Amino acid sequence: MDGAAEGRGAAGSADIGAQERVVAEQEWLQRWETGKIGFHKEQRHPLLQKYLDILLNGRSGLRIFFPLCGKAVEMKWLADMGHRVIGVEISEQALKEFFAEHSLPYREEPVPGTSGAKMLQSMSGNISLYCCSIYDLSSAIVGKFDGVWDRGALVAVNPCDRQRYASLMISLMEKSSSYLLVTVLYDPNKHKGPPFYVPESEIKSLYGNQCEIKCLQKVNDFSDRHREWGLDYFLEVLYILKFVP
Repeated sequence: MDGAAEGRGAAGSADIGAQERVVAEQEWLQRWETGKIGFHKEQRHPLLQKYLDILLNGRSGLRIFFPLCGKAVEMKWLADMGHRVIGVEISEQALKEFFAEHSLPYREEPVPGTSGAKMLQSMSGNISLYCCSIYDLSSAIVGKFDGVWDRGALVAVNPCDRQRYASLMISLMEKSSSYLLVTVLYDPNKHKGPPFYVPESEIKSLYGNQCEIKCLQKVNDFSDRHREWGLDYFLEVLYILKFVP
């Protein structure tokens, strides 16, 4: 994978400051409305399948969080294993499509104290998806989580909001939790995002004071879509984050 090798070198020295773009919530809503959701994967993510045991760490019946969940198919997969899945997503359309595509009946409830927010919950109670800004959540509303699958979330957060996002995520994690985080590497001078370029130094800056951080795998995920963005390499990078005892 020559492109992947090239990416490891170039991404490390790229100018993060080139990415100052701010994506408004309305833009994400429009992407769902117009079907411009190239970030959505119809199949379970291979990195989650490969490293699921690290996320679960021998435990069953976990509370697993999907930040900026969209209609991620892995939510149904993990719920079927006996875990409680909690997600948050600004697009109500995305959440309704999730339940429809998996033929899951659900009920809607308002979120107390949060104007306009609602929770869509499967009738079996094992999938609870909040329709609101992630920053409307707190441990008082959703509790704390044993596991996190963050794919397409941190890389979608506006760079100026990353510290706020990371602080919130840390506040929602149990001390024994496992946090699987997927980031992307490419030349940020050639694409403004999203998904935004997030180097390992940024992960350490955001989470390093609280968590032990280990890179599990880098995958060359370059496709025609990325070529159209003007890129010549695109890597997905998987990390495991665990609280330092």
